[in-house]
Formats: sequence, C-alpha cells, structure tokens
Amino acid sequence: MFQNKLPPFCSIYMILNKTTEYALTVLSYMAISENEISSAEFLHDELEIPRRYLRRLMTDLSRMGFIRSSKGRKGGFVFAKPLEEISLASIIKTVEGADVMGSCILGHQKCKEEQPCVMHETWVEAKTKMLDTLSNTTLYDLKEKKNRLQIS
Repeated sequence: MFQNKLPPFCSIYMILNKTTEYALTVLSYMAISENEISSAEFLHDELEIPRRYLRRLMTDLSRMGFIRSSKGRKGGFVFAKPLEEISLASIIKTVEGADVMGSCILGHQKCKEEQPCVMHETWVEAKTKMLDTLSNTTLYDLKEKKNRLQIS
C-alpha cells in the first residue's frame, strides 16, 4: 500500500496511535447520523475496523463518556452528549493521554526545550496551530461540513 511507504512525518497519524485513529473515524462517522443507533456490526461493515478491536474501542469510548450503549435486539451506540461538546482535541487527549503531541516529530528521545533537534522550533509552532484547530473543531462542525459538501 502506498501510504505505508511514506515517511512517518507525512501523515497526521504520525503522532496518533491506531486506537485514536479508529476512535476519530468511528465518532466522526456516527456524527453524520447522530440520532441513529449504530451497532458494532454496522460500524464494522461500514468502516472495516476489525470486530474485536471495534468492540473493545466502543466499550472504551462508552466508559470515556463519548457514547452510551443501548441494549436489546436493535441495540447499539448513541452519543452520550451533544456533538457541539465533543472537540477532536478532547477525543485525542482522552484516548491517547494529555501529552499526545509532546514527543519530537523526528522521534528523537533527547529532543527537549533545553536540547532541541533541528525541527523542534518548527514542530512547536505547527503543533500549537494544530492543537488550536483540533480544540476548536467539534464533531458537530464535521457533520455540518459534510452536510454542506453534500448540498453543493
């Protein structure tokens, strides 16, 4: 696959683990039809996330307060709070931990404020802008953008 041949700094997922990538994918997808119940099986079929991984992720997202489960034959998952209250940054920080983007963009373990690598200053500036964007973008915003694109 072409994407796997790209250097790690060519993707936003360079700093996010697979679980966070899937969490963003699932919650963004569910936001499009926020009032509908989404079963794990439906999400698996639509998003091609491995079943076991997805079930564990949905349990975690429920425990984190983003979604809640609905039991029964037509059960599944719905949002536990309004989309306007769920920023992309809150998802990332909750799933990954508060210091998700604290590491060096080049992967240097010793890169710190006192001993910066060659990319340190540029990364700090880019990271600040990215965090601002993620903090100010909610699932509701993504839903609205998707709706506007469908109308156009």
